[in-house]
Amino acid sequence: MSHSTAPLTADDVVQDAAVIPVIVLDEPRHAVPMARALVAGGIRMLEVTLRTPAALACIEAIARDVPAAVVGAGTARSAADVQAAARAGARFIVSPGYLPALGQACRDAGLPLLPGVATASEIMAAGADGLRVLKFFPAMAAGGVPLLKSWHGPFGDVRFCPTGGVSADNAAQLLALPNVACVGGSWLTPPKLLAEGDWAGIEALARQAAALRAD
Repeated sequence: MSHSTAPLTADDVVQDAAVIPVIVLDEPRHAVPMARALVAGGIRMLEVTLRTPAALACIEAIARDVPAAVVGAGTARSAADVQAAARAGARFIVSPGYLPALGQACRDAGLPLLPGVATASEIMAAGADGLRVLKFFPAMAAGGVPLLKSWHGPFGDVRFCPTGGVSADNAAQLLALPNVACVGGSWLTPPKLLAEGDWAGIEALARQAAALRAD
C-alpha cells in the first residue's frame, strides 16, 4: 500500500501525543469507528497489536478509511510480522523486545521501530543499531520510575515510551521524567467500550490522555 506522506521517524511517533494507545482488536468492524474516536480525542498514533487473528485486517481498514490516523503494528516479533504489517498499511512498528533482524526488516520496509527493552544491555544492543527511541517494556514490572531515573545518567541520549502496567493513574508521573517521550497504554480502548461500541466513551478517554502532555 503506497503512502504519499513523508516517511515517519520514531521521534515523530513518540512526540505526537502523550499516550500511544495499545489496542487489541478482535472485531474488524470496530477498527474504523474506534480509530475515528481516538483521532477526534486528539490521539493519532495508534498501535494495533498483532495479538489477534483480526489485527492485520484492522490495520488495513484504519490505514484505508481513517487518513487522519497513523496506524502502527505492535507485538511484532519477526521479519515476517514486519512485512505483513507493512503490506497492511502500518506506518510504524512496535516490538516487545529487540533483535537485529527485526531492526533490519524495519529498515528494509522503511518503517520506524520502537523496540522493547528492559535492561541496560538491551538498550546498548538497540543503540548499536542506531536506535535511540525505545519502548520500555514491561515498564512497571521491570522497575518503573526508579529504573528510568537510573538509566538517565548512562543513557542520557535515549528516550523511552514506557508500556506495560501504565494507566491513567501513573502516566503523569512517568511523563514528568526527562527521558520519557510518551507512554503506551491499553486503557484508552477498554474491551467493554469496544464491545458496546461506545465511541463517545473512547473519544473522552483519548481527550483526557491527550491532555496529559507534561511539558
